[in-house]
Amino acid sequence: MTRRVGRADLKAVGQVRRDLRELLRHHCRADTAEVAELLVTELVTNALVHTEGGAEVSARVKDARLRVEVRDGAARRPRPHVPSADDGTHGRGLVLVEALADTWGVDPLALGPGKVVWFELEDAG
Repeated sequence: MTRRVGRADLKAVGQVRRDLRELLRHHCRADTAEVAELLVTELVTNALVHTEGGAEVSARVKDARLRVEVRDGAARRPRPHVPSADDGTHGRGLVLVEALADTWGVDPLALGPGKVVWFELEDAG
């Protein structure tokens, strides 16, 4: 699955979730798919809110492992941080990714500016 999401198109986040759900429908347990949907929502939303351009989302299942990547054009690396109590729900996305993904990371793009933020979940396949 690959999907391009336009700059600030937060409505497209729901379509990304649906596309991922369809990909995973026959490839993993329901609880794994739910975690994947939550994490892709966080990464895509971060890319759209914290960068100037859009994002490209890709997901694949191989050897019982799901890998989801979100590419954007900003070189700045995101970092998980625990917000203060008065921040509401803002700032918790990467903390969720860190807690729920089997592995995750941030890599610079090989060509041009930008990065890919990714996570992997086992038990897909």
